[in-house]
Amino acid sequence: MGLYATYVFPALLDWAMRQKPIRRQREKIVPRARGQVLEIGVGSGLNLPHYDRTRVAKLYALDPALGLQQLARQRAAATELPIEFLPVSGEAIPLPEDSIDSIVVTYTLCTIPDVAAALAEMRRVLRPSGTLLFSEHGRAPDADVARWQDRLNPLWRRLAGGCNLNRRIPELLEAAGFTLPELSTLYLPGPRLLTFNYWGAAVRS
Repeated sequence: MGLYATYVFPALLDWAMRQKPIRRQREKIVPRARGQVLEIGVGSGLNLPHYDRTRVAKLYALDPALGLQQLARQRAAATELPIEFLPVSGEAIPLPEDSIDSIVVTYTLCTIPDVAAALAEMRRVLRPSGTLLFSEHGRAPDADVARWQDRLNPLWRRLAGGCNLNRRIPELLEAAGFTLPELSTLYLPGPRLLTFNYWGAAVRS
């Protein structure tokens, strides 16, 4: 996608992800992270202000989009968080097994190409006592909305950097070996094709 992917899309995505309804979702999830924390899809760093600095020993930040990562590094410089940006190679996470207390993933599972492999890696690095904290958009429960999500998904994926409208987030987590002791759902303000949200906490089964 050339110039669009390098310059235009990162700016558009950063703007879209800064809207108030999404910020409120971040505020529900991110401050709960503790200890050794891994954020999958740090993007432009919009979660960084929401971490509780007294609870986070270290934050590992991972994102393959270099244009977005540059924005995240700028925002990281304005925080007191101990942050390490990790290199990305496919869906692999360059951390040891059972090394992470909290994984934070917000508006990212929709985009990862091999989401099953990525979730398997998250489960590998998460400690048995750890928690995966998530807020994601995905497949709507209303049949008419879901039908349109399926129809438009191929076009949307091309325009939106690989984002999928119709992923079943709870099912993906459960298939990867997680259970969901906390799960909430809601349509956020905006087009229903884009705004059905799942959020909560997952633990290793």
